[in-house]
Amino acid sequence: QVQLVESGGGLVQAGGSLRLSCAASGIFFSINDMGYYRQAPGKQRELVAIISSGVRINYADFVKGRFTISRDNAKNTVYLQMNSLKPEDSAVYYCSAISSITGTTYWGQGTQVTVSS
Repeated sequence: QVQLVESGGGLVQAGGSLRLSCAASGIFFSINDMGYYRQAPGKQRELVAIISSGVRINYADFVKGRFTISRDNAKNTVYLQMNSLKPEDSAVYYCSAISSITGTTYWGQGTQVTVSS
């Protein structure tokens, strides 16, 4: 059974930093893209950052220069370093991973990030 286990969310003041981690287990196939999405109350889920199995990285415009995504392919783990956090970054952050064989997208359980002003 595929599982994505997230950690690292929490409460931080504006201007602060948090680091999210997402470890994939039960994976017996290659993973293409891994990334993070977020969903605030009353809003649709939106892409934050995504990283391919190589070096291709895409960021949403609203996090460019503040967030950094990285991954450890040997550990099937993706990280999201979030700096200069703003209250509008508050949301549930979801990790995702896409199978290179089936194209199936797997999701983590979500981790709450709250930024106080």
